[in-house]
Amino acid sequence: MTRSFPSSAPAADAAAVPAAPPEAVPPRRSRKLPRRYAPIAFAFFMSGIMAFLMCCVIVAANTGFGPGYLLRVLGSYALAMPVAFCCVLGVRPLVMRLVAATVRP
Repeated sequence: MTRSFPSSAPAADAAAVPAAPPEAVPPRRSRKLPRRYAPIAFAFFMSGIMAFLMCCVIVAANTGFGPGYLLRVLGSYALAMPVAFCCVLGVRPLVMRLVAATVRP
């Protein structure tokens, strides 16, 4: 059984694109937040998702899935999201203590 290995010669495509000198490439900036903002980012995403789901359910329970359902959901979400965000930020310390009291280290 004979194996063929690729040649060590550079590919024709690689020769066509010249490599940029290291100083010509700008440093890549991270689009992520610093770690100290993790509790705020968590509160933002948690409140956004939960408020939207709750608005969907409550609007459907109160007015049904008729015409204008999505507009009613978005209208209630505009009020619910900021309130939920503040609530999540406010109760986070209490929730952390409750979790610490109920979960083994």
